[in-house]
Parts: sequence; C-alpha cells; structure tokens
Amino acid sequence: MHKLAFIGFGVVGQGLAEILRDKKDVLKKEEGFEAEIVAISDLMKGSIYHPNGLDIETALKVLKETGNLENYPVTPGLVKGWDSLKTIRETNADTIIEVSFTDVKTGQPAINHCKAAFESSKNVVMTNKGPVALAYKELSELAKEKGVSWGFEGTVMSGTPALRMPIATLAGNDIKEIRGILNGTTNYILTKMEDEGVSYQKALKEAQLLGYAEADPTSDVEGYDARYKIVILANYVMNAPLKVDEVSCKGITEISLKDIEEAKAEGKRWKLLAKARKENGKVVATIAPEKVEITDPLAVISGATNAIAYDCDLMGTVTLSGAGAGKIETGFSLLIDLININREGTLVKM
Repeated sequence: MHKLAFIGFGVVGQGLAEILRDKKDVLKKEEGFEAEIVAISDLMKGSIYHPNGLDIETALKVLKETGNLENYPVTPGLVKGWDSLKTIRETNADTIIEVSFTDVKTGQPAINHCKAAFESSKNVVMTNKGPVALAYKELSELAKEKGVSWGFEGTVMSGTPALRMPIATLAGNDIKEIRGILNGTTNYILTKMEDEGVSYQKALKEAQLLGYAEADPTSDVEGYDARYKIVILANYVMNAPLKVDEVSCKGITEISLKDIEEAKAEGKRWKLLAKARKENGKVVATIAPEKVEITDPLAVISGATNAIAYDCDLMGTVTLSGAGAGKIETGFSLLIDLININREGTLVKM
C-alpha cells in the first residue's frame, strides 16, 4: 500500500484524490497499484493525519460543505493542525504530493518541502514549476543521494507527457532543438485574434472570463510561465544547466490585429514560441512571439491547447500536443508519476 501525504489541497490535489477514488479498482487490477491518503495539509483549508488512512470521500465532502478540513470527524488516532513541514517529516507517508501555492520567483515553500521530504527518505511528486526550474541540480542530486524518487511531469504540459515521452521513447536520439507552445492562455488569445478579428484586449478579457487567464495575466502574456517551462525541458530533457535569467523573454502584449493580418497575407501565423537549441556546446533558449509557416506542425495548434516539437538526429521532428492545464489532466500527471514510482522505483535519471 502506497501511503500519500498531500501538501496543498486545491483544485489539482482534489483532482488527484478524485482519480484515486474513482480508479481504485482499475489501478489495482491493471497496475498492482494501491494508494492510501494518510495526510492532507493545506495552509488555508486545515490539516488532518491518520496513520491508518483517511476516508477521502468524507474529506472531500467536508471540504465542499464547510471549506475546512478541521471539520473532518474525529476518530481514534486522528491528528489535526500539523503544518506542512511537520506533516512531511512525521507522517508515515511514502510519497509527498506537493501541490501547494508556491511563489514561482523563489520556488518557495515548495523547494523546502522537497528538501524536507528527501531528507526524510520520502518521494515527491509535484506540479510546481518553481523548484524544478530554480533548483533542479540541487534537488535531483539530493533525491539521488537519498535513494528516493522525484516526479514532476505536470510542470510543463499538465498530463501530456512532454518530459517522460522524450526520455522514454526518444532515447538514443540527440535532441538538437525543442520548440513549443507551452502556454494555453497566450495561444487562445492569438487564435481568437486571428479567427474573429478581435483586439488583444478583447481576446484577453474573454480568456479571463473563461478561466484561461488570471485577473493578473502578466505571467502568461509576458512569457514568464513559458520561460520556466523551457528551463525545465532544457535541464531534464537536454541535460543542460540552463538558468531562468539566461532565457530572453518577450510576450504577446504588443501583437496587434495589423500584425495578425500581415502574417495571414504571408501564409503565416503568430505563436508564442518557447525554444531551446544546442549551439556551440551549450543550450540557448528564448521565449518570443514568432510568425510560423502555416505548414509548420505548431501552426495548427489552436485555442488553449499546448504542443511541443523535438528536433532529433535520428527521428527528425517529433511533435506532441495535448492539454496543458485542467483539474483532471493535471491530477493525471501526478498519477502517472505515482504509477512510475510503483513500476520502476525511481524517476530521477541523471
């Protein structure tokens, strides 16, 4: 029985919990995987721990009805009120599900959560970009030293296997360049501008109404979200020690309808591209809007969909597309990391 402790229990954490509940029998039958949630610690929603496991249906119901896990019914052995670090260090969990709210500029508190877990000989699976983009070398070395697993598939394209696919199925290729549409918000805006002839501001407003863009869309529209993702790809897939501040970054805020129409006349289409390319023994990466040929595989990616193309020496260009966000999709990214821990025993491949 694989014991899990959730650090953070927002949309993504609840998504995984629902998947584990709904797929329990299938996962046991097809993968020999059985999971038990023993702890949940959320800064805003409260904290509960039982070494023999929590009733996840009850936890989800209590949270929906009251908004606070502290209202979970008391049973013998139940502990309430532990903070995140105490939960990580002192519960009997095998794996920490790290889905806390994290400052992407500092990677905290998720970096400290990872360190505490690894030092306590516990695996971590996560969707937080910050720790992987900012502290990949340090954390991967610590996980390897402690003999534990670190899974972070969901940090780039949610449940779409942008990280595991090239490592597992393109092995033996020299991946010379990675190009991707790694932010669904900006792709939705550019698609809306082109298809309906609306202004950037109007397309942004609709993206916000639909939940694709935050009230403060800066991270998306200025390219910062995509920059963290291309750094993760460079470090993990290309084995290049790229840092966030080494990636030049320009967003889409200056793209006008005139620009859109000029691209159309040229047989091209605007996309915000994240790129990492091997040049003279190192990897150079950029985030910038580009006009791409209509025949380019990335040109046909519309709406909030994400896509990534790997330029390989043996296979040529291999393109992968799929969801880059969503409650169930991102919950699935955590599940596939857990399944691979169960299958292989380790996710850290140095």
